[in-house]
Amino acid sequence: MTKTEQEYSWHKVAEPDELPEGRVKTVTAETKSMALTHINGQYTAMDNHCPHQGGPLGEGSIERGADGQCWLRCPWHGWDFDPLTGKPPGGHEDSGQKLYPLEVREDGIYLGLEKEPMREQTIADVMVETMINWGIKSVFGMVGHSNLGLAEAMRLQEAKGNLTYYGIRHEGAAAFACSGYAKASGRPAACLTIAGPGATNLLTGMWDCHVDRAPILALTGQVDIQVLGPGAFQDIDLASAFDAVTGFSQTVLHTSKHGELMSLACKNAIINRSPAHLIFPDDVQTLPVTAKSKVGHPEGRMGDQKITPAEDSVKQAMAMIHGHKRPIIIVGYGAKHSMAEVVALAEKLNAPVLTTFKGKGQIADSHPLAAGVLGRSGTPIASWFMNECDLILVFGASFSNHTGITEKRPIIQIDFEQMALGKFHPVTLPVWGEVATTANILSARVDDSLHTVDQRPELAKRWDIWRDEKLSRRNDDTGKGINSASIFDSLSRLAPKDAIIAVDVGNNTYSFGRYFECARQSVLMSGYLGSIGFSFPAAMGAWAATQDIKELNGRPVISVSGDGGFGQYLADFTTAVKYEMNITHILLNNHQLGKITKEQRAAQWNVWQTALHNPNFAEYAKLCGAFGERVTRADELDAAIRAALAHAGPAIVEVMSDPDLI
Repeated sequence: MTKTEQEYSWHKVAEPDELPEGRVKTVTAETKSMALTHINGQYTAMDNHCPHQGGPLGEGSIERGADGQCWLRCPWHGWDFDPLTGKPPGGHEDSGQKLYPLEVREDGIYLGLEKEPMREQTIADVMVETMINWGIKSVFGMVGHSNLGLAEAMRLQEAKGNLTYYGIRHEGAAAFACSGYAKASGRPAACLTIAGPGATNLLTGMWDCHVDRAPILALTGQVDIQVLGPGAFQDIDLASAFDAVTGFSQTVLHTSKHGELMSLACKNAIINRSPAHLIFPDDVQTLPVTAKSKVGHPEGRMGDQKITPAEDSVKQAMAMIHGHKRPIIIVGYGAKHSMAEVVALAEKLNAPVLTTFKGKGQIADSHPLAAGVLGRSGTPIASWFMNECDLILVFGASFSNHTGITEKRPIIQIDFEQMALGKFHPVTLPVWGEVATTANILSARVDDSLHTVDQRPELAKRWDIWRDEKLSRRNDDTGKGINSASIFDSLSRLAPKDAIIAVDVGNNTYSFGRYFECARQSVLMSGYLGSIGFSFPAAMGAWAATQDIKELNGRPVISVSGDGGFGQYLADFTTAVKYEMNITHILLNNHQLGKITKEQRAAQWNVWQTALHNPNFAEYAKLCGAFGERVTRADELDAAIRAALAHAGPAIVEVMSDPDLI
């Protein structure tokens, strides 16, 4: 073996006649980028990065001077280099370009690379490994110039099978995907962006997480520290931009305790159920680790979160419960993971269980004590029982004005967050305690002296009345499309009982809340922010959660939106195709922003600028490589939905819907 063979690894970078005489092109070998030139029958290869500002020499040109000397000219600022020596005019040693060993062989042009020493562990490596130790398994984002060191650390961890990376088309979709992941699982995912506009594109989805208390970890690139502040390219004050939307936001410095900093970010996201944010200057990401850059982990960092209510609060609650005959229970999203305990209490109290819209699906509509959704997106069943009750127990609900919990009845409010208790107005008895723990304690205190009215027969009667009304509405036809009662009747019958369903905002969502009957499905929505465009990227996040989390494995994912909402992140349908995400999207197309049209009419304004020009969404799905079918008649709904659900990958059922029959 020759010395050259021992020291270099050889890589074919071009075919024998690929590069014409007098030309230059960019070639790569392993991770090295080089400018390959062909001058006077000679081939050379030099470092592709101009020493001035890193301009790509392979995209430059070959210029010939009056003396016949050839120069390779940088396309950015015109710096010249001798293609045969790498030297600039005048031959200054400190500004020349490195030339790589090159061989012209019969089958092509080969470049020799020195064998790389073992890669040093970087700050980014430590922080990504720490993030994984805290249970973050999925990252949604866009790789770019100011996050490449962080991206490389993620690439290496993905190669080891420790995380999955999903490259999105718009950073806003990444944040909403993290929201859907968190709302489906209760656990955070991460989103990755570059500095400047990549980072700011996250803000809407992060606000959704912030107001709905969904954990998320945002990792944003930043310009080099030495140019931070004066206003360099894509230099914006990310700390200020993210301050209001995060519970934790810090810049990663070379002097930071890097594992500790990532641990704090993850802990804040998980414990406070809010967005956490880390800013990574480009030059810090690739620094070698120091003695204090130790990988972090959650062991010894998390306490038991089962908050037991004060005994006095329990006694007062039991006195109120035993003093009333027709109690009801209202559950919000905060009770999502405690429903078994809440339903057990409801059965002891003979109490109907009403849900907020965000809590839809937390109790099956077929349960004898289920009363459906209360409020603007709800059913007449829930509102009737609220009017007839004499006591309200509220678990994990925030008293949104959209829900409309009456203040005219005694209220016991149970929540694990003290700031949520009596947030908008005083309640009769605020109880600070974790929902499941408190429900169990109250159940254990119920004794034989309790004589509440069994409201099950009334519930069954009210459901019969409402189902007859829905059946009647399925016959409505104005000739402008399919009515919502028919659409959600089909989906109620055909959706898998354990599906995760992400819904958007608008009339399609109100109709879903009103007409869709839940079995064991989980419903995800943009609650307090009410952001249009939420549903499909959130469904991508929910699908990722079904791949990561054992309890969610195998659960089907469905998305529901109008045409306006789906259009917001239309390009990220290709993301779902790329990663073979099995998502069925039910798209109600009425060629308008129907909710806004309705609001303009209700406020006695002229209807203005709500009409939409749409493509054929079913054909768009097919162009992307997915399933697509357009439905124009109610009798076509079942077959189309069945076919979409059976398709192993992304699917769109485009339903031409009536904008008025909602």
